Amino acid sequence: MKDEELRNLILEQIREIAPEADTNSVRDQDDLRETFDLDSMDFLNLIVAIHDRAKIDIPETDYSKLFTLKSAVDYLSHKSRD
Repeated sequence: MKDEELRNLILEQIREIAPEADTNSVRDQDDLRETFDLDSMDFLNLIVAIHDRAKIDIPETDYSKLFTLKSAVDYLSHKSRD
């Protein structure tokens, strides 16, 4: 998947989990959990949704690599090439 597709996928899944989230103003370096007020269960649901849609395995030890939009896109982009 291309970076822009991954970015859109992440933001789409955030809107599914937190319908009130304004994803239009998120910056690459923003912490997704803080920006969208995602608790640990919401964040886990986000990881599962990304896995289901992108078919990319994300081990629990790598969850911290998905805290910001940029780091999540970079991580998923790298993993999708593996």
